[in-house]
Amino acid sequence: MHNKTLHMIAFILLVIGGLNWLLIGLGVWELASLTDAISPTLTKVIYILVGISAIYEVVIHKSTCKMCASGQTGGGM
Repeated sequence: MHNKTLHMIAFILLVIGGLNWLLIGLGVWELASLTDAISPTLTKVIYILVGISAIYEVVIHKSTCKMCASGQTGGGM
């Protein structure tokens, strides 16, 4: 799979996982509750993919992030 495609898939899954944790923390609801009609195995697969995406992004972030690669500090504050 092309690096950019893999990066985008991992990034999207990471965002979904992050938003899920936000909703859990706020006590609103858990994304997994949407999968009640779906098998627990599929729910586990989704959580595993989100976790693998986080690990992937941590490992390759510096090489794919234009700001990190250029040494910029960002923020501008």
